[in-house]
Amino acid sequence: MSGNNKYKTSQTLFERAVKVIPGGIYGSKSPGFTVPGQFPYFFTEGEGCRVKDADGNSYIDYLCGFGSMILGFGNSVVDDPAIAQIRKGDLLNCPSPVFVDLAERLCDLITGMGWSVFAKNGSDATTLGVTMARVHTGKRRILMADGAYHGSSNWCSANQFPVLDDRDYVHTFPYGDEEALKELFDIYRDEIACIILTPYHHPAYIDQVYPEKSWYPLVESLCEKEGALFIMDDIRANFRLSIKGSHNYFNAHPHLVTMGKSLANGYPIAALMGTPELKKAAGSLFITGTFWTSSVPMVAALHCLEAMEKWEVQSHMNEVGKMLKDGLKSAAEMEGFKVNLTGPDSIPFMTFPDDPDLYHNQIFSASMAKRGVYLHPHHNWFLSYAHKREDIQETIEKAAESFKELTRVN
Repeated sequence: MSGNNKYKTSQTLFERAVKVIPGGIYGSKSPGFTVPGQFPYFFTEGEGCRVKDADGNSYIDYLCGFGSMILGFGNSVVDDPAIAQIRKGDLLNCPSPVFVDLAERLCDLITGMGWSVFAKNGSDATTLGVTMARVHTGKRRILMADGAYHGSSNWCSANQFPVLDDRDYVHTFPYGDEEALKELFDIYRDEIACIILTPYHHPAYIDQVYPEKSWYPLVESLCEKEGALFIMDDIRANFRLSIKGSHNYFNAHPHLVTMGKSLANGYPIAALMGTPELKKAAGSLFITGTFWTSSVPMVAALHCLEAMEKWEVQSHMNEVGKMLKDGLKSAAEMEGFKVNLTGPDSIPFMTFPDDPDLYHNQIFSASMAKRGVYLHPHHNWFLSYAHKREDIQETIEKAAESFKELTRVN
C-alpha cells in the first residue's frame, strides 16, 4: 500500500477493515477499482457536488454515489420530507400510503408503463425482471450484451462459477451487432424469455457506445416474432437522459423497465415497471423483501421527481456536461494528447485512444484527485444539478495542470 500521507486516515481504516471484512471494501467500491494509494477509500460527508473524505480532503465529485445523486448531496427539498417521515416511521409492517402515491406517479411519468413494484437495489429489479419474463413466457433463455452490467446476482455477475446451471441459459452477443443477435434468435428459437439491454452500452473501462437507429427496431421485431420480452435496464442512466425514461430518449418500446440510483437522490430504492398487459404475470410472482416497502426512500423519490421536473434538471446536466467535455478535450489538445469523450453529456467518460490499458487514465485521475477533483479512472462519470459552471471551470483548470503532469510522466 502506498504511503501517501494525504490519505493516512483512509489507509488506516482500510487496514482495520481487512481484518474483519472480506477484501476490506468489496465490489466496485474497492481500492483496486481506482488507483490504490492515490485515492481516498472512505468518505464522511457531501454537500452539493462536493464530498469530503475521512482525512478532511474535499473534492468536486463526478461519481455522484455511482450515479445515485442527481440533485446534489444534502438537498433539503428531498432530505427535509424524508427526515420528517423518519420521525413518523419508516418500516411500519405494511406499506405507507406513499407506496401507492409513488407507483401512480411513475406510471403517469414513465412512457408506456402501467404498473410498478419496488425493491432496494438495481440487482433486485433486474433479477425480478428476468424472473418475470420467464414466468410470462414459460421460457428460460436470456440474451444480454457482452460486458454489460446488470447487477451482482448470479445469473449476470462477474463471479466465475456456475450456480444451478443458470449461466447455461444466459447468452451474450457484441453490443450493436445485428447479425450476431439475429443468429442467437435463430439458434434458440422458441426458447428465449427476454433480452435485457442498457439504454446505451456503458461497461467499465472502455468508450461508451450509442445504439444505431436500426438497433431498437430490430430488437423489438425479433422479440415480437419470438414472443420474448424486451427489458430496458435503466438503473444507471436513470433520469439523466429523459424524465420519462431513457427508452423515451431513444424511442424504444420495452416491455419492462428497471429504475433506481437517482430515483430518490441517493435513498435506497429501485423499481421494476412494466406494460399493462404484463400486470397479471407480475401479480403471480411472490415479490417481497423486508425493507422493500420502506417509506422514507419513497417520500424522497416523490420529492426528487417533482424537483427534477420543476428545475429542468436534464437540460442543466447536459449543459454543464458538454462544457466539461469540451474543456477537457481542449486542455488535452494543448498538451498534445488525443482523448475520447464518449457517452451522453450528462454521463461522460474519457479515455486515451493510444492507451488501451488505461495507464494514462489512472495517472490523470490520480493527479486530479490530488488537486481536489474526483474523476473515476475506470467507471463512467456523472453530472448533477448541483454542478454549476464555476465547478466545471475549476475542474477544467485543474485538468490542464494534470495533463501537464501527465506529459512529464509520459
